[in-house]
Amino acid sequence: MMKYILTLLLSTAMFAVSAQVIPAKTISVDINNVKGPLNRSYRECVGAGRANEGLRADWQRQLRMVKQDCGFKYIRFHGLLSDDMGVYREDKAGNAMYNYQYIDELFDFLLSIKMKPFVELGFMPNALASDKKTVFWWKGNITPPKDYNKWNDLIKALVQHWRERYGHAEVASWLFEVWNEPNLKNGFFSGDQQDYFKLYRETANAIKSVSTDYRVGGPATAGNAWVSDMVNFCVNNKVPIDFISTHDYGVKQGFLDQTGDVGVIVSQDKMAVSGNMIKKKREIERSAMPNLPLHYTEWSSSYTPTDPIHDNYVEAAYILDKVKHAGPYVNSMSYWTFTDIFEENGPRFTPFHGGFGLINYQDIKKAAYYSFQYLNKLGDVELNSPDSASIAAKDKQSNVQLLFWDFTITHPGDSVNDQVFYKRDVPAKALPPVKLKISHLLPGTYALQVYKTGYRVNDAYATYFDMHSPNQLTKAQVAGIKQQNNGAPYLTARVNITASGYFEKELPMRQNDVYFVELKRLK
Repeated sequence: MMKYILTLLLSTAMFAVSAQVIPAKTISVDINNVKGPLNRSYRECVGAGRANEGLRADWQRQLRMVKQDCGFKYIRFHGLLSDDMGVYREDKAGNAMYNYQYIDELFDFLLSIKMKPFVELGFMPNALASDKKTVFWWKGNITPPKDYNKWNDLIKALVQHWRERYGHAEVASWLFEVWNEPNLKNGFFSGDQQDYFKLYRETANAIKSVSTDYRVGGPATAGNAWVSDMVNFCVNNKVPIDFISTHDYGVKQGFLDQTGDVGVIVSQDKMAVSGNMIKKKREIERSAMPNLPLHYTEWSSSYTPTDPIHDNYVEAAYILDKVKHAGPYVNSMSYWTFTDIFEENGPRFTPFHGGFGLINYQDIKKAAYYSFQYLNKLGDVELNSPDSASIAAKDKQSNVQLLFWDFTITHPGDSVNDQVFYKRDVPAKALPPVKLKISHLLPGTYALQVYKTGYRVNDAYATYFDMHSPNQLTKAQVAGIKQQNNGAPYLTARVNITASGYFEKELPMRQNDVYFVELKRLK
């Protein structure tokens, strides 16, 4: 009997503890406590698949929309010099022939929407290639040039053409990156490190021969590789270099998925990607060229275009966590990619297939899209916030914006691939609510707008999942997914701020929820 009573008392006590209200997490912001200009490295550049895709009407339509909503300044893509861009061939006598038609069409469009090219120079035109080795469905040639004089002449001709067409000042604002991931032998480059360094030296000197104002860099490596080697090579051989570029993805194994069949598991390390970005910045600072800018010209949670984590709501919080921690250490972090119009493995056969894009090929915005849209809504002045999962800002009119999130790696870290784990309904667990406290606001009437992304909130993939993941969508289904996930405010209200200048609000929170809150002064 005594044992029963003790058990009952213990159970009652445990129930009482579990029934207690978990205290809210508090984010306190003082609009007079300024940190400084908001770091915008996250919107300096965004990635795309290959240049030829940029000639398509759907690609251009989507980029125009992404530019407007997310504010990206530069765009980088592969295959600018591949044969499907028609840039180079030789006549029967072996004389070089140049053609700028497709490049002009693409670059004219970019500049018309106020975007600039982050010019990746590759791959090799077949007429100039030293071998027939290729990568991807569209067969980009990955070999060094068979004749460096002809290669150098091509690079000079291109840069001179751009200067004549767009003006010296415009081209001086671009960045030129030599090749893509040359450390992946027989993946993206058939040569070794010394072969790449030769290609880099020749290309850099060719660009600088047109103007020393034009910026060139590399090595554009996978997995943060060759950074110190690149600096040392350029210093020791007096080769010009204006920036370092490299790539990182948040999985532990592998770097390239040519077939779309590689299974991956997202890293359990919460500092994946951002931790490496910080380390590489420190590595440059310890080098012989400590002030070299650092550009991450590719990054994401996963390097394969068949990973459903890209489509899942968790990707939005993943992006914000990396931006928050790594942004101050890099000059740009180019998310790979803005669109699912991406054909490394050929045309895609399903509307949600784990593609890299922020938006699928039917203009359906993924949760990840909203993370960049929210970032772009922030004012230019950052406010101090002690919370590591938030960014607070204000604009010139003293309107206040607060972006905050939870970042939880929901994958259990076992042997189940992302391609299995995230290709299903993954509910978010409830967390303690978040209490916002904003002080020293100007008295007056404010419009409060709260936007949210998370599990089944602006979560197009969940809506698609509820449709039983059809291989094709009807027009009505596309419209339905868009309407259900249209980014409309989660909450709107008018708020009167008294002379105390104080605002307080509590919002519910779940794993990987993202909130954007704005107080806009009306009078």
